Amino acid sequence: MRRTITAYWLGRVGYDAAHRLQQKLVEARIAGRIGDVILLLEHDAVITMGRSAKADNVLAADEERAAKGVDLVETGRGGDVTFHGPGQLVAYPIVDLKPDRCDVRRYIGDLAEVMVRLAKDHGIAAGVVPGDSKLVGVWVDEEAPNEWDVDRARDAAIGVPNGARLGKIGAIGVRLSRWVTMHGFAFNVSTDLSGFGLIVPCGIRELDVTSLARLGITPPSIEEVARASHRHFGDVLDADVVEGRAADLEALFPAA
Repeated sequence: MRRTITAYWLGRVGYDAAHRLQQKLVEARIAGRIGDVILLLEHDAVITMGRSAKADNVLAADEERAAKGVDLVETGRGGDVTFHGPGQLVAYPIVDLKPDRCDVRRYIGDLAEVMVRLAKDHGIAAGVVPGDSKLVGVWVDEEAPNEWDVDRARDAAIGVPNGARLGKIGAIGVRLSRWVTMHGFAFNVSTDLSGFGLIVPCGIRELDVTSLARLGITPPSIEEVARASHRHFGDVLDADVVEGRAADLEALFPAA
């Protein structure tokens, strides 16, 4: 059965507020009080640590982070440490994968595919690097951003000198409760990439982080990218994605 998902553009939202809202939505989705939703937003500058994060992957001392106005938050998503900030589209699907999509790897692949399609909208060829769980996410060959060769990318990831230079344009970290999803992805549009210098992104020291802007694309607004994602989420998740009003969420959870 084709599902319906309501997508909400929330603009700039602090990490803690967005996390509390996700938790309330997950509870409501499990209880059947709401349907599937996707929160689309951007965050103030924040470093988040997933369940497998190592403390020494946060390079910046507390004083440096405070001076730069960057928060540090431990969170329940999968993965290591990452950075969120303005210029980055963050998508948090709250979707019940039952009855026919109960496969975590498939779901992570679906999130990656949405970001691959967002990159393609702007002439950037992106893809995934299979075979290494540390490389979950969406990557671009910065030496050839209009081409994606998975074999070349896989070799570059393990240090084979072939002229390719991988940059991560999209990160994924999820959590599931009774097959209802939480957290999601972060896609770099015009993000200040210096924020990633405060950490070892996803625990990977050898590879870069990139964005549409770094790849020479005149960056659209995050709201434009968010609205473009509706079609891609619909195609990938076999859903009808409709636009919701943020005011409707506020009415449901006025203290979120």
